[in-house]
Amino acid sequence: MTVRRALVDDVEAMAGVMAAVAGEGLIGTESPVDVDAVRRRFRDTITGPGPAAMWVFELEGRILGQAGLHETGAAGVLAFGAAILPDGRGRGGGRALLAAALDHARRCGAHKIELEVWPDNARAIALYSRVGFTVEGVRRDHYRRRDGSLRSTMLMAIAIDRGAASDAT
Repeated sequence: MTVRRALVDDVEAMAGVMAAVAGEGLIGTESPVDVDAVRRRFRDTITGPGPAAMWVFELEGRILGQAGLHETGAAGVLAFGAAILPDGRGRGGGRALLAAALDHARRCGAHKIELEVWPDNARAIALYSRVGFTVEGVRRDHYRRRDGSLRSTMLMAIAIDRGAASDAT
């Protein structure tokens, strides 16, 4: 298993991961995914200036997951998002992607990472909690899905201690 910084050459596979996981309903992005728009957004993040960054999780040369940190409207706060294919789960890739993001946030001077997670995504919530993320709130019935239903999300965050090594490893 390898976790490394994403390259422009990875955007096709990364967009495929996003589209597949979106089909499962585990992330905010819904199917059908505008794969061209996702590729452009990922390419812009990978090549752009600033603290935004992306990583991939590979096994035997196949990208099984991706994660990214993106700027928010608050200085020093980055938003985390990730997607891992079903056959990549339970292999430590999520933990390694999170460790890479935490280390990057420390190096670029961020003071906080935030994320949103579906309240029923127990596996992700457990990982985030083990690393030190805490629940800051809930957005009740916040996201209207294409089928008309409303979904709530948990808001979780971690303060970045710039002197400590990553707890996610």
